[in-house]
Amino acid sequence: MAEQSESPTKSVMEKIIEKVHHHESSSSDSELDSDKPDPLESVKAKIWRLFGREKPVHHVLGGGKPADVFLWRNKKVSAGVLGFVTAMWVLFELIEYHLLTLVCHILILAAALLFLWSNACTLINKSPPRIPEVHLPEKLVLQVASALCVEINSAFAGLRSVAAGKDYKKFLMIIAGLWVLSIVGSSCHFLTLFYICFVLLHTVPVLYEKYEDKVDPLAEKAMVEIKKQYAVFDAKVLSKIPVASLKAKRV
Repeated sequence: MAEQSESPTKSVMEKIIEKVHHHESSSSDSELDSDKPDPLESVKAKIWRLFGREKPVHHVLGGGKPADVFLWRNKKVSAGVLGFVTAMWVLFELIEYHLLTLVCHILILAAALLFLWSNACTLINKSPPRIPEVHLPEKLVLQVASALCVEINSAFAGLRSVAAGKDYKKFLMIIAGLWVLSIVGSSCHFLTLFYICFVLLHTVPVLYEKYEDKVDPLAEKAMVEIKKQYAVFDAKVLSKIPVASLKAKRV
């Protein structure tokens, strides 16, 4: 009888021990799997990105609210900004309304309304409207001026290095860019060019972020082909042009 009563207890204990061992083995396997690198992430890290970037598009655009607007994180705000710029372009370019005239008319209307409102409030014994004090923060103005100064100085440094004849590749890129800008400038006004650039900033980044896995391989092939053609051009033309330093040594 004692042996029969001990046998079911032993079987129950054996089942419990087996379950504990099975749970421990499964948890150790899951830990090992979690330690292994994800093959998808490793493949994505090795994919060639446009312009050699290693950060997401949002970070490349500077992050913060401007990047959110360009990438349509808040569709109402992005649509409102694009609609406002479109209205300004239609007003100044198509209707040919002048900026100075618009500013003067807005100021005249605002001053007349506030003047009449203040006088009407004194006649009907009501408190006059509170006109807020508007002023630009000095820190923001200094930051913008400092950023513009850095960009302008870097542009001057690039032009100086190109003018010195040190970098043929940069020289050709600048000449090609200025030539394209001259063609575009001859066919449209500066305001239209600004509006086209603004629309491109509102459409190209968000489309690229959506289809970057398809765009990047095509861009990689195009860059390889461009490098091949540049190598041929360098071997046939640029390598035969004497460098400015060699000319100085000869003199």
